[in-house]
Amino acid sequence: MTKPLPKVAAVIVAAGRGTRAGPGAPKQWRPLAGKRVIDWTVAAFEAHPDIDDLVLVLHPDDMALAAQLPGKHVTGGASRDASVRNGLEALADCDTTHVLIHDVARAGIDASTISAVIDALRSGATGAAPALPVTDALWSGKDATVTGTRSREGLFRAQTPQGFDFSKILEAHRAHKGGAADDVEVARAAGLDVTIVAGAESNLKITTAEDFARLETHLRGTMDVRLGNGFDVHAFEDGDHVILCGARIPHDKALKGHSDADVGMHAVTDAIYGALAQGDIGRHFPPSDMEWKDADSSIFLKHAVALADKMGFKIANVDCTLICERPKIGPHAPAMMARMGEIMGLSTDRVSIKATTSETLGFTGREEGIAAIATATLVTK
Repeated sequence: MTKPLPKVAAVIVAAGRGTRAGPGAPKQWRPLAGKRVIDWTVAAFEAHPDIDDLVLVLHPDDMALAAQLPGKHVTGGASRDASVRNGLEALADCDTTHVLIHDVARAGIDASTISAVIDALRSGATGAAPALPVTDALWSGKDATVTGTRSREGLFRAQTPQGFDFSKILEAHRAHKGGAADDVEVARAAGLDVTIVAGAESNLKITTAEDFARLETHLRGTMDVRLGNGFDVHAFEDGDHVILCGARIPHDKALKGHSDADVGMHAVTDAIYGALAQGDIGRHFPPSDMEWKDADSSIFLKHAVALADKMGFKIANVDCTLICERPKIGPHAPAMMARMGEIMGLSTDRVSIKATTSETLGFTGREEGIAAIATATLVTK
């Protein structure tokens, strides 16, 4: 039968310099999926209902960087085990009964893994830690040559948080000579048993530069990719220019419409609305409303882009094809791409503007108007 733990604290070790992660700031302060590494780690423990106290063990040079983070802040030591001891000593005068010790670089820690460690302690374990069974073949080697093999039977990849009876792990650290790889090693040196609970692949430790990308994919979750298409047509009328994808192009006719009749921009706008399942321009800017008479079509496109942002999406790319015999689009395509990119906040290599004719067939072939078809790809931010 399990029983509640009177007082559980978490000690997050964040005093290292992380030199193997490549040049730049220590890894705990680097950006990761929109936050800093340490922000993800701290948030996981701060949000867990069974964590009562939080201690951050920090490098002396980093205290100001952590000013807005919760918990008690203490300085670390010259080694990991020394830093852990500093964190534990900060709780020595508290009523803490159990403690979870976690490496800040494991920013993918989830609530279920934290709970698994706590549940093992509730069930009477003196110590508990998550781990994954080794599944790969193991070799020994020298000078890039395999010299032998090792059995993977009974081998595990250790993770954190590693949880313990507080008084016993504090006593173990005080008695330890130093140099331990983790707190399980310290506990076992003191004769404490440690229960293995299921770890998670996502609870990886950021060690090298490549690990940032791996963990970012997990933290951002499954990417939602949306595809939308738009189609628009405007007839010609008397005039001396047309507006296409934001560019003013001299022509012996103009395009007829309630707004500026920018058929290309309208198609792209509708493609974005379509990807969001938000109808078309007419839903958001009714042609019956005189407010939009002769309006610059960039108003509509900016609205669609802002709506995408509000719904948690960014535009990955757009592709627009203008269908007409004249005017010739090629010479003006760079200006169109630049203007559309400016409105949408995209580089021109993500904005495709091209043209085709209908081989003199249909209303476009008879030069009665221009049609446009567009596709927009949206992805989660």
